[in-house]
Amino acid sequence: MKRICVFAGSRRGAMPEYSAAAKALGRELVSRGLGLVYGGGKLGLMGVIADQVLELGGHVTGIIPDSLIIKEQAHQGVSEMHVVTTMHQRKAMMVDLSTGFIALPGGLGTLDETFEILTYNQLGIHDHPCGLLNVEGYYDSLLHFLNHSIDQEFVREAHKSLIIVDADVSQLVDRIASNNS
Repeated sequence: MKRICVFAGSRRGAMPEYSAAAKALGRELVSRGLGLVYGGGKLGLMGVIADQVLELGGHVTGIIPDSLIIKEQAHQGVSEMHVVTTMHQRKAMMVDLSTGFIALPGGLGTLDETFEILTYNQLGIHDHPCGLLNVEGYYDSLLHFLNHSIDQEFVREAHKSLIIVDADVSQLVDRIASNNS
């Protein structure tokens, strides 16, 4: 089974559209026979997408550092749970188990995970596609900053194309799948 790793906040955010998008992404993954790999928590958008996939009979793989089992409330109902020692091990296992990545809205952890995966892609460590689900323009300012980084010659224009951005769940998954051979 192909699996998509979804990075998501341990909070639900300020708008109900974020949770709605997490549920829609969960439905899309299940409808395409794709498993979910995620951070293993029950809280926030992480919990929303995991619950949706499980409710629809999909496969959910959680990966959580032992130091976050209580803080992020490790999800007890997932299909499989991997408890690791460090965040680095969590991200490495996410790469090993996944064929693509999608970031829902989230905070510093979501951004850290997303940028590490993009950096691995840039360096040729892997070639898994990585997308941003730009719910209600959540990532617009980040994309503006990346354009600024290109203008200031810190990021190459070609590397911006490593990020697949879409506000539509189905279209984003299509684009991830078409970049995932």
